[in-house]
Amino acid sequence: MDVKNWKWFKYNEIFEIKKGKRLTKADMINGDIPYIGATDSNNGITAKISNDEHLHSANTITVSYNGSIAEAYYQTKEFWATDDVNVLYPKFAMNAYSALFCTTIINKEKYRFNYGRKWDKELMNVSTIKLPVDNNGNPDWQWIENYVKETLIPQLPAKTKSVWKKEFDKTPLSPNKLQLNTVDWKWFRVGKIFNCDTTKHAIQQKLTIGETPFVTRSAENNGVTGYVNATNCNINKSNCITIGAEGIFAFYQPSNFVTGVKVYVLRHPKLNSYNAIFVCTLLNKETYRYNYGNARILEKIKRENIKLPAILNNDGEYEPDWQWMEDYIKGLPYSGCL
Repeated sequence: MDVKNWKWFKYNEIFEIKKGKRLTKADMINGDIPYIGATDSNNGITAKISNDEHLHSANTITVSYNGSIAEAYYQTKEFWATDDVNVLYPKFAMNAYSALFCTTIINKEKYRFNYGRKWDKELMNVSTIKLPVDNNGNPDWQWIENYVKETLIPQLPAKTKSVWKKEFDKTPLSPNKLQLNTVDWKWFRVGKIFNCDTTKHAIQQKLTIGETPFVTRSAENNGVTGYVNATNCNINKSNCITIGAEGIFAFYQPSNFVTGVKVYVLRHPKLNSYNAIFVCTLLNKETYRYNYGNARILEKIKRENIKLPAILNNDGEYEPDWQWMEDYIKGLPYSGCL
């Protein structure tokens, strides 16, 4: 992609920017309306509510200016946005393709902002975004749409592509929907139920582009920051959970992979793609304990306690109920897309 002939535009030239409105948890009423918060996951959705006094239109873009600053998401349904979020109403005929292009560029602006320099409405109005232009010097939305349709989407993995095209089947893998009841769960020390180890990392500067996932300390995209040629690299076997020291989030790795520094693996012979998602969800509830200055290093991971469904083994001792966790995940909607 050659961007040298692209042009800078002020955000208020192509968007009308509106500020969200705070809604406290105490005032939230459960429902189906997305509540967009200043988060870096789940398309910005932090709750589902039925409050409808301050809703924003679909086909808009939300951008956090506090919290997870510059996280941009395309919203396809009406929603309520918190006051830490700006809502971008397009002044052009935006669709899902052009919105995806814009959110990608907006997300690249994260490095410009931090807790002391927030991207509030006033600053965003005068900020600039670089876009391809047509012969008249205006944003070339048709080129943008064609680029996403013809170049980006064909490169998506098969399952991701099916989600984009809405061709996926949301029927659960199992008709049996299990109910969570944590009362009878048991606490387990992570280091006692998993084989926990440090990966042998590759030297990033020596890597070339290839097809093997490169897992780093990133907190996004399953920890994968690229795909590399794994020749002469230490290959880590699939079917494990990875945690990056400063990334702190747990991810299941379904394919063999190469790692950067300070990435740790958790393995268990009964682990699979279903019960691993269950475990990762619980491990990620512990991320509040860590930050950049308090990294989630291997020895700390081993000492963590995790509460899991349990079953008595032949020795009369409790062990994690791996089959129940698998069955629970298979009973969830969209489990067939995993």
